[in-house]
Amino acid sequence: MSAYVGLDVHKESTFATVLSQDGRVVVQRRVANELLPSFLGDFNIERIGLEASTYVAPLYRDLVRRGFSVEVSHPKKTRYIAEARIKSDRVDSRAIAELVRLDALPKSYMPPPEVAALREKVRRRAFLVRERAKLMAKVRGVLAYEGVKPPEGSSLFTLKGLEWLRGLGLEPVDCYLRVMTVLNVEIRRLSLELKHLAGEDEDVQLLMTIPGIGYYTALLVKAEVGDVNRFKSGDHLCSYAGIVPSTYSSGSAARHGGITREGSRWLRWAMVEAAMTHIKYDTSITRSYHRVAEKRGKQVAIVAAARRLLFACYTVLKEKRPFRPFLHGQAFRFREPRESAVRL
Repeated sequence: MSAYVGLDVHKESTFATVLSQDGRVVVQRRVANELLPSFLGDFNIERIGLEASTYVAPLYRDLVRRGFSVEVSHPKKTRYIAEARIKSDRVDSRAIAELVRLDALPKSYMPPPEVAALREKVRRRAFLVRERAKLMAKVRGVLAYEGVKPPEGSSLFTLKGLEWLRGLGLEPVDCYLRVMTVLNVEIRRLSLELKHLAGEDEDVQLLMTIPGIGYYTALLVKAEVGDVNRFKSGDHLCSYAGIVPSTYSSGSAARHGGITREGSRWLRWAMVEAAMTHIKYDTSITRSYHRVAEKRGKQVAIVAAARRLLFACYTVLKEKRPFRPFLHGQAFRFREPRESAVRL
């Protein structure tokens, strides 16, 4: 008889519930993670369900490698469906098993190994760049505290600026600069590796035909989207990025609020950054940006532009064609931005 399994995964152990086809509990037990595959091998398992968490990825890969059919659930949506007054590992694993049995588990995307590896690389670079930016802010903070004014007309973090900073003899500044040197080496190494990957990927090359999207943003989009065919439309992809307006509807009244901010925050961030560069070009997205900006302000307008830009990414990936360089018979042309662009 086929069985359905719900797993509540923790760092060292997992609470497992095995259900029969008619929903009867066969066994409930806490099992050490390394012993779980052999424990599950004693049953004729149809499907396994587990909730996405920090410790799920290695267990998921191990179970799939051993031939099990595994589904990973979206934690928030799972709680909406199977909310219980009493919350425990036993109750949670039973709820997941029941949803798997009924084929009602809200699934979460688990990228294949090559996509997961790319995700890790692009996210690691973003993390290192952000840490470097924090150190730059620390250096400026020390200068402000010490009452030292930077030389006019030059950046603090150019070769000339760094030489001036080192000449100040301020121990905190020297400390931050040493750490920044290490980060710069790692960022440069990652950037070269990612540029090489970008040159060999057809999807990335197509995404780079969109004004404002460089090799890094294109790789990040590829890593976060994975297989574009898992999205029914560009609207679904925008919803996945949490870059669509929230809606509150009751009866005949409907009200739209801010963006949902659900899903991939990395994809949302990348599109907003790319949109700030894209609006330097004369495109339909840029024209829409300026129309919205006049009515609702630049902040709302740039988010709307980011949403349209992500829709363009979907079209390029779905149709496997470059971004069309003409609009109403005129080529896209670069023009001076109306507001400062943010570098990716």
